[in-house]
Amino acid sequence: MTQLAATETIPALRESWREWFDPKQPIVTQLYRYLRSEILTLSIAPKVRLSEKDLSDRLGLSRTPVREALIRLAEEGLVDILPQRGTFVSPIRINQVKEAQFIREALETAIARRAAETVTDELMIQLDRLIAQQEAAIGVSDLDGFLKYDEAFHETLCEHCSLNRTWKMLQHVKGQLDRVRYLSLPNNRLHVDDLFNQHKVITEAIRARDAQSASAAMAQHLSEVYSTIERLIRSKPEIFDLSEAQA
Repeated sequence: MTQLAATETIPALRESWREWFDPKQPIVTQLYRYLRSEILTLSIAPKVRLSEKDLSDRLGLSRTPVREALIRLAEEGLVDILPQRGTFVSPIRINQVKEAQFIREALETAIARRAAETVTDELMIQLDRLIAQQEAAIGVSDLDGFLKYDEAFHETLCEHCSLNRTWKMLQHVKGQLDRVRYLSLPNNRLHVDDLFNQHKVITEAIRARDAQSASAAMAQHLSEVYSTIERLIRSKPEIFDLSEAQA
């Protein structure tokens, strides 16, 4: 993916924003979630300039909610607000990807262990349903659907363990990691199949109340990102920031 100018990416926003907009919900929260989704899926590419005025004009909003949404994205490291220069979608920073992966693995292996120790029939119904939904999404090459159910799988484990705030924290720190995950899936059916099969292994370990195997399977599942980083850097160097990783 080459670096794009804002005028090449933002014209499509107005139509897709209409699909998100709900007049009953706070504008800032909706806009933050919308722009976050566009950035995570690389619909808005790394290093693209995000003009407050341009966004507000195109989306039919005042500049205040746009500014507040961009500030929230900056807090997650997804945009860079540079004085006298403007606001830009951040490049994918490898050191932040690795840090997010470290945090996620530390927490989610423990969550998988606890889920196996406290498994209920209701949890297994939820996990089995999500496995079936992932399989259906793969069957029709629905990448967005697969990722949606992938996220729901991990969130369900957090909710079962009464760790909802932990999931919210993970969402806050793993934006850079999610962009790498999204990049790694298109045109790579084998990788998608591997991720799906790993979810099945985790599910069966939890069903068997095998806490050690559930934790180990989760660790293997989450470590998949490391096998893709170097390949992605070679194929799309323009969207990465390696300076901090090499320091």
